[in-house]
Amino acid sequence: MSQSLAAGRNEAPEPLKGGKLAILTIAVAFATFMEVLDTTIVNVSVPHIAGDLAASPTQGTWAISSYGLAAAIAVPLTGWLAQRFGQVRMFVLSVILFTLMSALCGLATSLHGLVAFRFLQGLVSGPMVPLSQTLLLSSYPHNKKGLALALWAMTVVVAPIFGPMLGGYLTDNFSWPWIFYINLPVGVFAAIVSWSLLKTRETPTEKKPIDLVGLVLLFVGVGSLQMMLDNGNDLDWFNSTFIVALTVIAVVSLAFLVVWELTDHHPVVDLSLFRLRNFRYGVLTLSLGMFCFFGSTVIFPLWLQTVKGYTATWSGLATAPVGILAFFLSPLVGKNIQKLNLRILTSFAFVVFATTMFWFASFTLDTEFGQLIWPRLLQGIGVACFFVPLNQIILSGIGPDRMAAASGLSNFFRTLSGSFATAIVTFIWTHRQEMHHARLTEYVAAANPSTQDYLARLGDAGIKGSSAYASIEQTLSQQAYMLATSEVFWMMGVIFLLLILVVWLCRPPFGSVGGPGGGH
Repeated sequence: MSQSLAAGRNEAPEPLKGGKLAILTIAVAFATFMEVLDTTIVNVSVPHIAGDLAASPTQGTWAISSYGLAAAIAVPLTGWLAQRFGQVRMFVLSVILFTLMSALCGLATSLHGLVAFRFLQGLVSGPMVPLSQTLLLSSYPHNKKGLALALWAMTVVVAPIFGPMLGGYLTDNFSWPWIFYINLPVGVFAAIVSWSLLKTRETPTEKKPIDLVGLVLLFVGVGSLQMMLDNGNDLDWFNSTFIVALTVIAVVSLAFLVVWELTDHHPVVDLSLFRLRNFRYGVLTLSLGMFCFFGSTVIFPLWLQTVKGYTATWSGLATAPVGILAFFLSPLVGKNIQKLNLRILTSFAFVVFATTMFWFASFTLDTEFGQLIWPRLLQGIGVACFFVPLNQIILSGIGPDRMAAASGLSNFFRTLSGSFATAIVTFIWTHRQEMHHARLTEYVAAANPSTQDYLARLGDAGIKGSSAYASIEQTLSQQAYMLATSEVFWMMGVIFLLLILVVWLCRPPFGSVGGPGGGH
């Protein structure tokens, strides 16, 4: 868990009470909700955004990955920014800039413009979630900090429930820019209330050196890698000089980053944390688990809209149930975290995730809405048993002086893996669809009895000539997408099962974050 970045330096201010504490909780929760909401609200609107901005659905996913990439880069800077300018100032400034970038996203008239503003939106959002947790904890009495964490956790969990539903409703009934405009009143309210109540509780500041070389290498390396993944499919991968150049830049920058960060006295990314066994294997598990989970959350609504013909609203309703059980179970898991065997609990989460992935893989073009929501609902159990216990494992035994760095680094890889998942999973999906389409087309020939029979049945329905062959092409495309979707879900299910082996490489005790303690 995040701790005050200025802990131990000055005496903490008195906790807030009564109405002030209640309205601060609402304001901070709204800001957190707004930021987390924007990680999922775009997912169901991608086909509409792509169509309106003259781009393919695959290109439309850049609006998702660019946000995740920028947020991942910004998260490790949160500690330094808060120490340099103060937690309250950074939080309020982050909320204001996030609100401004949301308005610019809604006003974008081209895909490149939208992707650029989404990148900036993600960049300024980096400090919002970790600082919202820190400010909330510092404002509550000691005996109610557990309540503060529960409220914060529920806000983070419930936002993805409303993201797909709200995004679908606004896209279908208004237009896609409104998925960004709704942030404006929320952001203004959160900024005004937070500054009014917290400006006298600003944390001490100090001028600390920043690792500019590491920051540039991180930005260039990760940015080049993301651009390579986003554009590779459209530019025919390594047959493109641009893709080759991006790959070389990414490899060289990231290689130098590792060397530099291990030797710098004030690294922007503290890679020495990976020497700790639980942190190393915990972050690996979290990253791969997030890759599969977020990748499935991107593909699911895309499949519903491009293949099954769902509206954004209905695909949002089918996607949203994942948060229902997670909302109720996450606080229970957190409350009893000291009593649970965390490796068994995390392994159970992966079994649930794998089961639901294989369930998704069994779907057909005839699968009805009522059948779609049950595996998404069941996934909520996996969410509750995955994120909370695994974060406990990752941070177990890490001292208070390294807690901010450890939390920032694990969140960096979690966010980055979600960003990479968008690009990689959509590439695999479209690539497998093209392969299956080509194979299925081989069976369509005028002399083929099956083709003749199908054309005859279309003729009886009044569909003849070029219209008949267009109908066959549509059927082939749908079947190819269906086969590709099943393969993607099977791949994710297998990865989830393999992650059970990885999590058991971690070693107890896990019971105490920030110090020794019991656990399983």
